Amino acid sequence: MSAAGSTILIVDDDVDARASTTSFLRTRGYVVIEAASLQAGEREFRERLPDLALVDHHLPDGTGIELIKLLRRIDERVPILMVTGHASYDLAVQAMKVGAENFLTKPIYPAALLVAVQRVLDSFRDRRRQVARSANDVRSRLDPFAGESALVRKLMEQAHQVLDSHTPVLISGETGTGKGVLARWFHEHGPRAEEPFVDINCAGLSPELLESELFGHERGSFTGAATSKLGLLEVAHRGTAFLDEIGEIAVGLQPRILKVVEEKRFRRVGDVRSHSVDVRLITATNRDLTRMVRESSFRSDLYFRINTIHLKIPPLRQRPEDVPALARQVVEHLGLRRAIEISPEAMAAMQGYAWPGNVREMRNVLERAVLMSDSGNRIEASDLRFEVISDEAPDSEVLTLDELERRHIEHVVRLEHNNIDRAATRLGVSRSTLYQKLKRYREEAS
Repeated sequence: MSAAGSTILIVDDDVDARASTTSFLRTRGYVVIEAASLQAGEREFRERLPDLALVDHHLPDGTGIELIKLLRRIDERVPILMVTGHASYDLAVQAMKVGAENFLTKPIYPAALLVAVQRVLDSFRDRRRQVARSANDVRSRLDPFAGESALVRKLMEQAHQVLDSHTPVLISGETGTGKGVLARWFHEHGPRAEEPFVDINCAGLSPELLESELFGHERGSFTGAATSKLGLLEVAHRGTAFLDEIGEIAVGLQPRILKVVEEKRFRRVGDVRSHSVDVRLITATNRDLTRMVRESSFRSDLYFRINTIHLKIPPLRQRPEDVPALARQVVEHLGLRRAIEISPEAMAAMQGYAWPGNVREMRNVLERAVLMSDSGNRIEASDLRFEVISDEAPDSEVLTLDELERRHIEHVVRLEHNNIDRAATRLGVSRSTLYQKLKRYREEAS
């Protein structure tokens, strides 16, 4: 977001001065909120979360210094400019100490005001961008669309169609398919890329703790709440909030999530006042939310709101042709200082495996293979150890290379609906070779 279009809160009891400043800033493209007292300024700040506050020192119910202290406790990230008609060195020092970015003296000439506002907003925005870039740099930049299958191409097409929207997105898929990777892709390639990305795992937290983490709390709102705390939704203001495992949120907490989606408002735990927040909400689940709605364990109104855009990541067993690209990507992101090669035999073995744990399991298998590899630079089929979980084999079984090849061939033939020509092309072998292998498999089974 450019400086123009930013929201500025003006707190000043001088009606003429406030009206003049408001009119000037609005002609320059800013959104302006007005307040005439300390109490009104605090309320508007909480509810609107502006990008900048202009605070007059002399207010009918307090001082600008007092108000700055209050505002900094609400959100210390928002820059504040103090304005006064009675400037002094001591007051300027005091204002800076409590958190003001700068100190302006009345009367403020429009050109000087514009320069000060733009400078503070640009500096603030640069700091936010640097924080966002630093956070992105430490993440593994996995490609959620690695591969060449029709399924992953379709997923990529759907994601690009809604990338620039601010509408909520629901990502579903089995455990380990990369729902979090896709959520990060949405943030890093969308219009909020230079704003915060907050990842909130809703599983494993009690409803009370999750409520505090999401919405924050006021001091004294419960035992141990010695200070006020910003919620993660506030931290994500103007950015993206990713709620992983959304199906684990308690039913009693779900109306509060719905209020954020519909009204962009919430209340901290122990607070009677509402706050506004602007986030793009991305949610993910490996559960069947429609069944949960039928069972009344998930609210239908929340489901319909977060399900406006629904993207489903297919499991790895449905797209074996994507395994080579994914495997190479995973190896590159293991953080090794040397190049690792995957032998054709090892790749064939991986394509023949069902991957119940999907990409997350692939990372574990490949990381272990690198550590156990005799050469250290090349992964062979013998280095791979799969945790086979099926009706056909116990957990401890390690399949032979021949068995892995057989399962992979039969899987591809099924995918091609028993069309030998297409299956042979997909496998990269001649029709006669494939026919002979299938004939041998039938003879061995008889």
